[in-house]
Amino acid sequence: MRSPLQPRPRPRAHPMAERIHLAANNPDLGGGELMLLRHAEALVQLGHPVTVVAPDSPSEVLDAAGPTGADVVAIRADGRRDYLRALRAWDRGERQGVLWCHGLVPAFATSGRPRRIVHLHQDPRGRAQRVAAQIARRGALATVVPSHDIAKRLPGSVPHANWTHDLPRLALDHRASSDVGYLGRLSTDKGVDVLARALSSLPHDVRLLLAGDTRYVDADSVAAVDAAVSSLGPRATRLGHVPPEQLFRRVALVVFPSVWAEPFGLVVAEAMASGVPFVVSDAGALPEVAGTDHPWIARAGDADDLARVVADALAASPDRTAVVTDRARRRWEEEYSPEAGRRRVAQLLDRLGVT
Repeated sequence: MRSPLQPRPRPRAHPMAERIHLAANNPDLGGGELMLLRHAEALVQLGHPVTVVAPDSPSEVLDAAGPTGADVVAIRADGRRDYLRALRAWDRGERQGVLWCHGLVPAFATSGRPRRIVHLHQDPRGRAQRVAAQIARRGALATVVPSHDIAKRLPGSVPHANWTHDLPRLALDHRASSDVGYLGRLSTDKGVDVLARALSSLPHDVRLLLAGDTRYVDADSVAAVDAAVSSLGPRATRLGHVPPEQLFRRVALVVFPSVWAEPFGLVVAEAMASGVPFVVSDAGALPEVAGTDHPWIARAGDADDLARVVADALAASPDRTAVVTDRARRRWEEEYSPEAGRRRVAQLLDRLGVT
């Protein structure tokens, strides 16, 4: 398996293909920036010349863009406001081709400019962001969002699902463990405190393994999660930031108990690919990603209902578990694999008349 950020031979761009510039929201690697890189990779494989545009410091996005086969443009900027001004000036003076704005910041900076795709990776939060989004979408070829759930709240937007890097199905023996895993940001909006309360009502041989950290989490949320997790005592273990595979191999199932309206749920797609059983809440797009026939969906924010669903998943027979995980793997292949992502990008460009 090749990592999406490892160097690879650069496919030759089609001589008539239009150059596509992908503008980053941030200089460091968050979820939106990882999806920008996956789009860069897909576009290069489709034969487009690609340029990734990002702030020059820190250089995480720019450093990761080169191995995808894309060219890079470093925008010298001292903070977000400076990036807004410098990006608009670059767009007016130097851009030739389509600009795919990955996030509200580049979309707002280039509002009204021609041949742009606005890609919002999450709902605009608060009045200021909603107004900025309205301005940012002016004149765009399309506004794309990662799920039908967001599209319902942003009239005129187009669902364009995320996808993972290439993932093998793991050889897992879920009967060897009764541990429950969590992967993601350790915060209350992700429902980690709800998960801890749910597990407190389950038998004491059910332990919680937490993979993730508190980066970008406010102090109140950190305190609430710490209190809930501490109440489990030795039944809870913090693993820190580890690769998903390392967690998936150690647990009977993983749980994604978000209470906020998740715009997609990439870690759910990773679990689907890997063949690990999983439970999701009904927050935002999580049930959409899992599929309408997924059996283990709990009410968001309801610790008692989450405990019930987790207990049901843990008690599932090997045959039932195999049916669920086989179906999830097929859904990943059809919807969230690199091949599926590349196909969606090609279809979107075709609908927009981008050659």
